[in-house]
Amino acid sequence: MSKQLKADLSLFSITIIWGSSFIVMKNISDDIPAYAYLAMRFLVASIILALIFNKNLKGINFSGIMRGLLIGLLLYAGMMLQVLGLKTTTASNSAFITGLNVIMVPIISVFLLKKRPPLNAVIGVILAALGLFFLTGFQGNWVIGDTLTLMCAVCFALQIIFIDKFASDMDIYHLAFIQVTSAAVFYLITWAGIEFASADPTPVVLDSKIIFTILYTGAFGTAFGYGVQTIAQKYTTPTRTALILTCEPVFGAIFALIVPDIYGNTETLTIKTFIGCLLILSGMIVTELNFRNRSLQL
Repeated sequence: MSKQLKADLSLFSITIIWGSSFIVMKNISDDIPAYAYLAMRFLVASIILALIFNKNLKGINFSGIMRGLLIGLLLYAGMMLQVLGLKTTTASNSAFITGLNVIMVPIISVFLLKKRPPLNAVIGVILAALGLFFLTGFQGNWVIGDTLTLMCAVCFALQIIFIDKFASDMDIYHLAFIQVTSAAVFYLITWAGIEFASADPTPVVLDSKIIFTILYTGAFGTAFGYGVQTIAQKYTTPTRTALILTCEPVFGAIFALIVPDIYGNTETLTIKTFIGCLLILSGMIVTELNFRNRSLQL
């Protein structure tokens, strides 16, 4: 098995975890402010990565810190913009617009990384984009929340691209740790700033459900997720990374069919959902095919 295929399979495993996180995060969305949840989630992940990568974190230099801070800032901004966008747009619109980073990555890569995506990757991206439309769709008129979510998609696209750019000449363990830790710091600053500026600060009450969600998403969705993503991107391309990560809403839809929400309800499978999942998975399979000596000239 080639290193690239191992990297792609590792990225695929992340999407399963992220997909399973949707329902558990949804079940606590009314119980804790998003910025407080994200701050604790990333803090847990930072501690875990520090323990796991303890022997690999020696020799971190200023250049590495600055690079990790940039990627951490993009990760922080992407998630915050997504949360802010959800205040005025629908969850389906948010999922669709965020998923458009699969189109942005190969286009931006041409200009920033001077990398031309192979033909199979372009075909895979088109299939995945169509799948996203079927799976999540777009409803209603364009609102400010959609603009914020589009900015979120740009941040996630740039995060993928800069990981690829820096992973080639920087210790990937340093990059993974600094990225997550800096995002945690940004969320903690945001939490403190909002609470300080608020005339009536909201106390955060941690029950077993919230603690479980923070630990689960912190350990698996963040520490494992972004740790593996950073390491895997050393052996695969940013376009393939973005394409594989579009499987996240596929598994989100699958888990929504199985795991009930706080009211005990599960979602139902529709033809559009099935076609969307099939197109996204087809796009991922196509990109793994080897079209010899053929590339798209952009």
